[in-house]
Amino acid sequence: MIKQMAWNTFKNTGNINTFLELVEVENLEKNMEKNIIEAEKQNGNIEVKGNSNIRTQYE
Repeated sequence: MIKQMAWNTFKNTGNINTFLELVEVENLEKNMEKNIIEAEKQNGNIEVKGNSNIRTQYE
């Protein structure tokens, strides 16, 4: 999706630097996802519980 947005931005502006920056953002996102998956494999599945301070009404 970001790559398509980068391509459209390049076509509209002609600025190759914008295209390259957005492609780099896409690469960073992919690397972050890969690192998270690797960390989960090493540490076991990590469960995200969210905000534990929320109370239900009328308990």
